[in-house]
Amino acid sequence: MLPEICLALVIAGITAYAVLGGADFGAGFWDLTAGGAERGGRVRGMVEHSMSPVWEANHVWLVFVLVIIWTCFPVAFGSIFSTLYVPLFIAAAGIIFRGTAFALRGQAATIGEARVLGALFATSSVLVPFCLGATLGAIGSGQVPVGNAAGDPISSWLSPTGILVGVLAVVTGAYLAAVYMAGDSVRAGLPDLERAFRARALIAGVAAGAVAIGGLFVLREDARPLFDGLTSGGGLAFVIASAIAGGVTLWLVWSRRYEVARFTAAAAVACVTIGWAFAQSPYLLPDQLTLEEAAASDATLVATLIGVALGMLVLIPSL
Repeated sequence: MLPEICLALVIAGITAYAVLGGADFGAGFWDLTAGGAERGGRVRGMVEHSMSPVWEANHVWLVFVLVIIWTCFPVAFGSIFSTLYVPLFIAAAGIIFRGTAFALRGQAATIGEARVLGALFATSSVLVPFCLGATLGAIGSGQVPVGNAAGDPISSWLSPTGILVGVLAVVTGAYLAAVYMAGDSVRAGLPDLERAFRARALIAGVAAGAVAIGGLFVLREDARPLFDGLTSGGGLAFVIASAIAGGVTLWLVWSRRYEVARFTAAAAVACVTIGWAFAQSPYLLPDQLTLEEAAASDATLVATLIGVALGMLVLIPSL
């Protein structure tokens, strides 16, 4: 039971990072595609307005996930990080450069500096979620053997499943960000931006659905055990729930009910992450390492759970 509880914390952390951090990266995607300085200035202004209070806090969940994995499942952590060090290093560097660019671009002394910082922020906003998604795709498709650097550092994550999940992470983040910022635009009394982000949310939502449905065919060929898990049992139930939540979100956005749409959009993403866990069960590294085999000692798991409970007393109110 203790390993399952610790895994549930990992899934909760991944879900929170996908819903909150994903939208954070998605805002950067809309910054990248906003257009020139004159046409895209107002869109970028709303991106900064929406991100400024939360962009640092969102990364708390990534740290949370990493700490739980390396403490509770050290063999899996070592295997993942030694095989997938390339995408994880790119993602880490991207997060650092992205945050620096976002913090400094408003203080740029020249137009040239502002453009460089803006390009760095926007490009990193696409590169980071792609690499993190590709990492999850590599794990889910069984490309991470147990052991130190036992898998290929390049082909493991640039596989069809890795690329699929990387693209899905980028598109999903853009979808969430557009839904959130459409609501922000309404509260700010900016009807032109509300219309702009509403259109983006509808387009990105349809795109995310198309990638997810098309991705099942990719999984069928490249990661059959994961495909079977997602099309049966608990995995299938959450896939269906995600599809329903996504459809409801599109209808709510079309009807301009953004406050409720925020929650249904988040639920659609949450169902994917939970369904993925069901699809992989009982493995942490598919066909390589089960949850029970990967778990640390009971004393370590208990100490971790106590630490998390105490930490949440500080973390939740501050958020």
